[in-house]
Amino acid sequence: MRIPHPLLFAILLAASSLAHAQSSMPEAVSLNGAATADKTQDVLLYALSLNGTQYKFGGHSEDTGFDCSGFVSHVFHRAVGLVLPHNARALSQEGEKISRRELKPGDLVFFNTLRRAFSHVGIYLGDNRFIHASSAIRGDVMISDLSAKYWAKRFEGGRRFALSE
Repeated sequence: MRIPHPLLFAILLAASSLAHAQSSMPEAVSLNGAATADKTQDVLLYALSLNGTQYKFGGHSEDTGFDCSGFVSHVFHRAVGLVLPHNARALSQEGEKISRRELKPGDLVFFNTLRRAFSHVGIYLGDNRFIHASSAIRGDVMISDLSAKYWAKRFEGGRRFALSE
């Protein structure tokens, strides 16, 4: 599924609103909070810019394609300089463990898609949507609905990274 322009606009507006809300906080909180909001926005915008990039098993490049963990590690490295493993299982051990109800844009979401725990990963966008490199559906980076039966049944958890400076 290609990202519809109204959805892209809504996501960008939400990210912008998040950054604005952070900047209106008291100064002691604003310095760290704004940096976090800006970095989360950088992750989301860069991930969205890769929508439609082809899938390639073991891939980690926008030129040749991505697999799910290659996509996630590439996005976080290019957008905010965070070096992450190129393996969904290893990624599931990084950062702070969070529940589905705690998900915020920029968090990682994990699924059991190969009859083994934490075999697929994506980046949560908000509004029950996530972006990921999918081999099975279209064979490219795409946006999916977390509440869709397939994904809801296979959801295994989320992880959050501290993106402050």
